[in-house]
Amino acid sequence: MDLSTMDRGQLTLLGSAGCVMLTMHFTVQLLSQHLFYWKNPKEQKAIIIIILMAPLYAIDSFVGLLDIQGSKAVFMLLDSIKECYEALVIAKFLALMYSYLNISISKSIVPDEIKGREIHHSFPMTLFQPHTIRLNHQTLKLLKYWTWQFVVIRPVFSVLMITLQVLGVYPSWLSWTFTIILNVSVSLALYSLVVFYHVFPKELEPHKPLAKFMCIKGIVFFCFWQGVVLEILAAIGIIRSHHFWLDVEHIEEAIQNVLVCLEMVVFSVLQQYAYHVAPYSGDVETKMRLNKKKE
Repeated sequence: MDLSTMDRGQLTLLGSAGCVMLTMHFTVQLLSQHLFYWKNPKEQKAIIIIILMAPLYAIDSFVGLLDIQGSKAVFMLLDSIKECYEALVIAKFLALMYSYLNISISKSIVPDEIKGREIHHSFPMTLFQPHTIRLNHQTLKLLKYWTWQFVVIRPVFSVLMITLQVLGVYPSWLSWTFTIILNVSVSLALYSLVVFYHVFPKELEPHKPLAKFMCIKGIVFFCFWQGVVLEILAAIGIIRSHHFWLDVEHIEEAIQNVLVCLEMVVFSVLQQYAYHVAPYSGDVETKMRLNKKKE
C-alpha cells in the first residue's frame, strides 16, 4: 500500500478505519475478560452493554464517513442509532449502581442501612419536587422512572423524525421542538444518576462510580458539544470547503465522524480502568484479605 498515492479522503478513511479497529481491539479484550470471569451476570451484563457503546459509536461514525454524501435521512438514522443506544446505556448504568448497593426495585428490596437518607434536589427540579426528601422504595423507583423515560422517548422520537424527514414534512420549528424535548429528557435521566451518586458516595467509592460515569458522559458530551462547535465554525466560515475534499454541506458531518472515531479509541482505553474485570476475577478480594491480615 503506497500512502503517497492516496488523496486526503482516502487517507482520512484509512486513519478512521485504524481507529475503529483499535477501539474494537480494546473493547473485545475487556469483553472477553468479563466473559472469562463470568461470576455476577446481573452486573456484568450491564457492564458489557456499557462498554459496547464505544465501538458502536466508532462503527456508526465510520459508516457515516463512508456514506458522507448520502441523504439527511441517512445521517439522522445513524445519529438515532447512537442516541437510542445511549439511552439504554444510561438506564443500565443506574441498574448497575442499584446492583452494587443490593437494591431491587422489582422485588422491593432496599437495605435498611440506606433507608431514610436525605436527597437534596436543586433548581429547576425544586419546581416539581420538595427540596429535601427521604430515600425509600418510592423515591428509588422515581429515579428509575426518570432514567427509563429517556429509553422510551428517544426511540419513539427517532422513528417520528426519520419518517417525517423521508416524507419531506419536517419543518424547522418541529425539529427544534423535538430537540428541546429530547434535551430535557436526557438531562432528567442524567440528573437521576448524579442525584443517586451524591447520596451514596462512600458506598459506591470501591466501585469507581465517577470513572464509570465519566466514560458514559464523556462520550455523550464530546459528541454533542463538538457537533455544536463544528456547526458554528462552518456557519461563520472558519471551516471552508477548500480545506477538505468535500463540499461545505458535508464538512461538519465528516469532521464530526472522524473525531468520534479518534475519541472512541481514548474512551475504550479508559474503560479498561473504569470497568476492569478485577472485582470478578478474585484479585480485589485477595488484596482485601491480605490487607486485613496485615492490620
